[in-house]
Amino acid sequence: MTSRNGHEPRPSGTTAILAGLLGLALAGLLAYLPLKFFVDYGFAGMDGKVRTVLVVYSAAALVLLAGALTTFFRAVAGAVLLLVGGLLAVAAVICEPVLLYPGYFGDFFAAMFRFAPADAFVRVGAVVGGPLVFVLAVLPWTFRYLRHRPAGSW
Repeated sequence: MTSRNGHEPRPSGTTAILAGLLGLALAGLLAYLPLKFFVDYGFAGMDGKVRTVLVVYSAAALVLLAGALTTFFRAVAGAVLLLVGGLLAVAAVICEPVLLYPGYFGDFFAAMFRFAPADAFVRVGAVVGGPLVFVLAVLPWTFRYLRHRPAGSW
């Protein structure tokens, strides 16, 4: 839709900025768990399954960080990275009981939502924040804002 002077109005960047800010916060939250384990136990003293879970957490944090920063520079790739990062955040939490506690899937999530483990806030944040980042990044308003280039800009 164009205005009277022939220029397209600038779309609101609310959802894109919210997705970027939430992605940035979630990246910091997800990076806490691998850093804590690497500092406490070292990389050599870990089982291969524990390393895999921590690598998934780290990958989700890095993708969310890159997506948030790219979104702040108004690139469409940022929203795509936030989409992938939101999915990776949820995948990291689901991957943990599958690899480390087989057969205790329901017990893991029941304890997690009771905040029984020491670092349950990271897992709950990932389960809640991951889909929220995904939804905010996939909204049409986010892509409309990121694709918009005012007349006369390069």
